[in-house]
Amino acid sequence: MQRLRVRFAKRGRLRFVSHRDFQRALERAIRRVGVPVAHSAGFTPHPRISYAGAAPTGAASEAEYLEIALTRVSDPEQIRRALDGALPDGLDVLEVVPADGSGLAERLQASVWRIELPGVGRAEAERAVTTFLACGIAEVQRMTKNGPRVFDARGPVVTAEVAERVAQVGGVPCAILHVVVRHATPAVRPDDVLTALRSQADLAPPSPPRMTRLAQGPLDGTSGAVADPLAPGMGAVGA
Repeated sequence: MQRLRVRFAKRGRLRFVSHRDFQRALERAIRRVGVPVAHSAGFTPHPRISYAGAAPTGAASEAEYLEIALTRVSDPEQIRRALDGALPDGLDVLEVVPADGSGLAERLQASVWRIELPGVGRAEAERAVTTFLACGIAEVQRMTKNGPRVFDARGPVVTAEVAERVAQVGGVPCAILHVVVRHATPAVRPDDVLTALRSQADLAPPSPPRMTRLAQGPLDGTSGAVADPLAPGMGAVGA
């Protein structure tokens, strides 16, 4: 009867929640508040919920998306409030809109990432980013479910910039990177970019970096901007 698209955030300590744990939490919340979710057919029916472009465990995000099928037409804002109230603090439902147009997964073409580098100054970060962007290829290795895989972390990076403002964390400088990464197979994650920065430019933050996805959506190939996948006009979201 109705399909709704949902944008939610993973914040604070809940950034360490795995995608599977979030799925379980969402399904419990749906049952608790009585969302009229549709189910698949067969001997073991499952809620008809599709997820797209999930952030890696440990990364915070302001732009996670899913689509849910309902058995009857419902008010999107009421669904948003109900789910937001039923989920733990840090898993926050930000927006719910009726689905229309092309598929949700097709619209998620790129992500905007904010990467905080405690203990790294702005000049050091700029030198490393310049070296990385000048590379034709920056191969990294990551363990996958099929074993170790080597792939290029440079090609999918559309833009990478160091913020003018340098934060302070524990009394030490903290450079901030803004990186736009095109979605590819295999997916290049922000930790892959950091691995490439280490191998190509010897950038090794003394403290664990903190990564937050600020946006994901359609990519403007000319400007490198990422648009809002839920907006009718899909206006650009700058990095």
